Amino acid sequence: MTPEQFRARLPDRGILCGLDFGTKRIGMAFSDSDWQFAGPDSVLKRTKQTADFAVLSERLVMRQAKGIVLGMPLNMDGSGGPAAQRVRAFGRALEAAFPLPVMLWDERLTSEAAQEAMAEAGVPRARWPEKIDAHAAALILRGAMEALTRSPPMV
Repeated sequence: MTPEQFRARLPDRGILCGLDFGTKRIGMAFSDSDWQFAGPDSVLKRTKQTADFAVLSERLVMRQAKGIVLGMPLNMDGSGGPAAQRVRAFGRALEAAFPLPVMLWDERLTSEAAQEAMAEAGVPRARWPEKIDAHAAALILRGAMEALTRSPPMV
């Protein structure tokens, strides 16, 4: 789904959820309703999809999210590998489980940028595993919000 298609399925604005989906954890971030700010929220340790979706549902409802931006792990040449296939499958499951639009967004180098930001902020390395995915989700969400606000409104 393009940013234009995603935006067309959203209300005027509203809170967006960013997800960094991994094999062990799902990082979550949320925006403000005007798409000016996105911040890390939490990291969900994955178990079974039904249990993961129950936690996601609780967070999405509590934050009144209007859409989901899911990080797509692409190779540097733009191709997708096994991780991208897993994310696509997870995205389809999200679309089936939640009445929200889901947009896949390029997440190249977000984990590295999140590590750099945490290092600059003085976060001890021992705490990185519990925080990195939520920070990466915030970077994914910020990139998508920039594209959404740059795109002309749909008529």
